[in-house]
Amino acid sequence: MTSKLRVDAVLVQALIAGALSFAHLHDLAAAAGQTGWKAWAYPVSVDLLLVAAWRRLRSDGSSRLAWCWFLVSLFASLGANVATAGFLDLAHPPGWLRFGVAGWPAVAFLGGTLLAHSSAPTAAESRPVVEPEPTKSVSTEAEHVPESDPEAVAEMEPTRPAPATAPPVPVPAALVEHARKLADDHRARTGHPIDTDTLRARLGVPARMADVIAAQLS
Repeated sequence: MTSKLRVDAVLVQALIAGALSFAHLHDLAAAAGQTGWKAWAYPVSVDLLLVAAWRRLRSDGSSRLAWCWFLVSLFASLGANVATAGFLDLAHPPGWLRFGVAGWPAVAFLGGTLLAHSSAPTAAESRPVVEPEPTKSVSTEAEHVPESDPEAVAEMEPTRPAPATAPPVPVPAALVEHARKLADDHRARTGHPIDTDTLRARLGVPARMADVIAAQLS
C-alpha cells in the first residue's frame, strides 16, 4: 500500500509540474508574438526535445551530445517559468526574447535530428585492438642456426618425453587451416618442414594439441 501511494504521489507531482511548465511556455510564446496554435506548439517542442535527450542518456549512456540538448531544453523550460513569474514585462517583451522564441523551432529541429540520427559508438568499436605478441621459445631460435651445425641445434631443442596414452584432443578446422598456412610459410622460408615445437610456439597451443595438428598436416 505504501509503494502504491508513493508512486501515485510522484505521478501527480509530475503532472502538476508538466502542466505549469506547459502553460508558462505557452504564455511566453504568446507574449513574444506567437499567437493561436503556434503558441501551443512551443511547449510541445521544448518538452519533446527534453524527453528525447533524456531517453538518449538512459539508453546510450552519458554523452556530450545528449547532455548538451538536455541542458538546452531544460534551460528553455526553466527560463519560461522564471520569465512568467514577474521578472520580465510580458506586455512589452524585450527584443532578445522575441529573437529567442522566433529562432527556437530551428534549434529544436537541429537537436532532435542529431539525437535521432547520430549513433553512439559500441563497446567493441571503442575498445582498442591489441594484437598478441609472438611467443618466444628455444625452438624459434633454432630456426636461425645454420644447418651445418647440428650439435648446436640439438643443444637448443629440448628433449620431449614420449606422449602418454590419452584421449584425442579435438582441434577446430580453422586452427588446422591456420597451422597449414604457417607450415607452408615455414617450408618456403627454410626449405624444411616445420617441427612440432616450432608449430606449438607459433600457434600458442598445448603440446598435445600441437601433436594432433602436426599429425593432420603430415
